[in-house]
Amino acid sequence: MPTLKYEQIADSLRRRITEGEFRPGDLLPSGRDLCEQWSVSRATVNKALDMLRADGVVVSRQGLGFLVTDVPLARPAGGRGANDARVTGGRPFRRLGTPVREVPPERIRDALGLRPEEAALRRDRLVLLDDGAPLSLVSAWFPPEVADRCPRLAQTGPIIEGTTNYVTRETGRRPFRGTDITTIRLATAEEAAHFEREQPLAVALDLHIAHDEAGRALVCEEGVTPSGLWERVNNYPMNGSI
Repeated sequence: MPTLKYEQIADSLRRRITEGEFRPGDLLPSGRDLCEQWSVSRATVNKALDMLRADGVVVSRQGLGFLVTDVPLARPAGGRGANDARVTGGRPFRRLGTPVREVPPERIRDALGLRPEEAALRRDRLVLLDDGAPLSLVSAWFPPEVADRCPRLAQTGPIIEGTTNYVTRETGRRPFRGTDITTIRLATAEEAAHFEREQPLAVALDLHIAHDEAGRALVCEEGVTPSGLWERVNNYPMNGSI
């Protein structure tokens, strides 16, 4: 399916942001400049900028234009609906440590389809509540064929356009099907320390796997959330039956 013009403009701006041409707080080119650069109407440019705003990449400022966001957003693991914008459920977060390649636990290995001693790239983040308190500890695991094509995943700083958009651009592989598995267990000592809680602490464990159209795993996220903060709400049609 061909990429529409406004999508091309949005993808170009995402790339320029990710590559550091525009940094947090910087003003993007004006709508008039983008219209001239791409030889398109203002309506097309507005659709491109609205895509970036829906993804949490930029914010609009009256009288100024669109600025690259100062506070990138991230979501807890799981619950990624097909039509959800990136900002849906998005919260401020802290990147933890440095991304590292290591052999994942068995459940992650199986979800990614890796061999027993094959390493994956791990990125950890701590998603925060509005008051800055910890909400969910998330480890994202990327299979080697994705990590090799996406070198910025190995960098410490956040990817402002979001890892989904970045991975899609670099690999040409888009999330097509998601699988979420939720279980309950007790927190480890390290997890309890991140949440600033004492043990024993019950936590919900969300395992989220995103697959491309060919069924290959793009990423496996494992999110750990204290039981008192975990909530899942589903609304769905009943078709007249109870």
